[in-house]
Amino acid sequence: MDGRNAGNDWWRHAVVYQIYPRSFADANGDGVGDVAGIRSKIPYLAALGVDAIWISPWYPSPMKDAGYDVSDYRDIEPIFGTLAEADELIAEAHAAGIKVIIDIVPNHTSDQHVLFQQALAAAPGAPERELFVFRDGRGEVGELPPNDWQSTFGGPAWTRVPDGQWYLHLFTPEQPDVNWQHPAIRAEFEQTLRFWFDRGIDGFRIDVAHGLEKDWNLPDLNGLLFPLDEGAEHEHPHWDQPAVHDVFRQWRAIANEYTPARAFCGEIWVGRPHRLAAYLRADELHTAFNFEFLQAAWLPERLRGVIEATLANHAAVGAPPTWVLGNHDVLRPVSRYAREQTALAPDAHNLVNFQHLSADIDLGRRRARAAALLMFGLPGSSYVYEGEELGLPEAEDIPADALQDPIWTMSGHTDKGRDGCRVPLPWTAQGHSYGFSPEGGAQPWLPQPSDWAPLAADTQDGQPGSTLELYRAALHLRRALPELGDGELTWLDAPAQVLAYARPSADGTRFESWTNFGTESVALPAGEVLLTSGDLVDGLLPSDTTAWLKA
Repeated sequence: MDGRNAGNDWWRHAVVYQIYPRSFADANGDGVGDVAGIRSKIPYLAALGVDAIWISPWYPSPMKDAGYDVSDYRDIEPIFGTLAEADELIAEAHAAGIKVIIDIVPNHTSDQHVLFQQALAAAPGAPERELFVFRDGRGEVGELPPNDWQSTFGGPAWTRVPDGQWYLHLFTPEQPDVNWQHPAIRAEFEQTLRFWFDRGIDGFRIDVAHGLEKDWNLPDLNGLLFPLDEGAEHEHPHWDQPAVHDVFRQWRAIANEYTPARAFCGEIWVGRPHRLAAYLRADELHTAFNFEFLQAAWLPERLRGVIEATLANHAAVGAPPTWVLGNHDVLRPVSRYAREQTALAPDAHNLVNFQHLSADIDLGRRRARAAALLMFGLPGSSYVYEGEELGLPEAEDIPADALQDPIWTMSGHTDKGRDGCRVPLPWTAQGHSYGFSPEGGAQPWLPQPSDWAPLAADTQDGQPGSTLELYRAALHLRRALPELGDGELTWLDAPAQVLAYARPSADGTRFESWTNFGTESVALPAGEVLLTSGDLVDGLLPSDTTAWLKA
């Protein structure tokens, strides 16, 4: 690892690899990924060239929402391993020069969390219920929910308990929202931060960071959509409430107590760039996912507009952008880019938005490779979701009886949900699970496509032109070139349908990135070609291809 990853500002330029533990690597053969599996792949991650890993929830959980329903924030789910194994993982990753970020889920707990179980056992109006959002119902005998809020996954956001009260859950009924106005809730999560920081964790990705605070009068939505229009004067009652910033100021103060620096990255769906940047002021979160970039269609004017707005709004608060193409909640970029891009809604990112459009997976992979190089050259940090470095597409044909995402059930079987991007990784071309589990082990928890052998890591390892080798080359170049990561960007004059930008270097040279979105090949300017996402044709940059140059 280079020295950039050792400083207190490592988060400003890091490339972070997201590990979805259920689907990364299974060491014990039960068909579910685990901590031991992650540990076994640390050499792979180091060779890939990432600066940090982000591990999706590994806490004890009933798994009603794949671990995002947490029953104990200060332990490890037995399916995944033990706290001692987690400690070993942290130490081994650090020895390899890799930072470790974990998820924290502060908007809601599991309904099996001890605090919610105590609330259920208590009477209406008892102090235990004040830690969550219990209310009396409407109607003649309280038979109607307290308001018209709907769950993100479908159906009402309220569930009635036997004594007649209702509790709020913006996701599944097994994920009750907590009351962030209560000092005991704030103290509980601050204790969790310190627990993991003291064990050596380098940072947290914050789930639903924009949802913690509500308008506690709980007004009806009355059809109010989110995100709001840029000029909207009113607030959404349960997303992006102004009081949420007080929570993150307290958290930042805790992170600042530690050396080397601990960092936060927020999952913040606000839709308005200036509202996103408000979370990144110097006394709040360090970074936030740039979902505008993730959702942008493969169209040069759309992507340039998102990049320009992102850079301007982040610069206003002195924060680095955080670029991302995919994660465990959205359609894999190969499959998004495989569709007709002009037919997409501006915010389309889930399979339900794409399944009616025919897909050209080879085209999608070519575009995804080009998008990766375009992204890695931009100022700030980048996130890679497991399997993107293999060029994996979405698994779109999982049988209905194998689907496990609660969205499938709560949508009335109209939305297949997110299982297609969560299918276990193919490590080897051979074997009953492509090397995800040991031979003789159980079948993977989600079925793998039958045509993934050519995409397996061992098939691509050392293979010139493979997506894995492209990612390795890009990330090692990114670390070797001081002008990449945090810094400035200048747009270059380029032919129509081409995006080109430069990153200046202290030695007077500059790095250039050229991406051709058009149908015709274009000439590249003079300079040394460092890397291309696809082969040049007679020296020209083909369609849907990115080239890195040193000029």
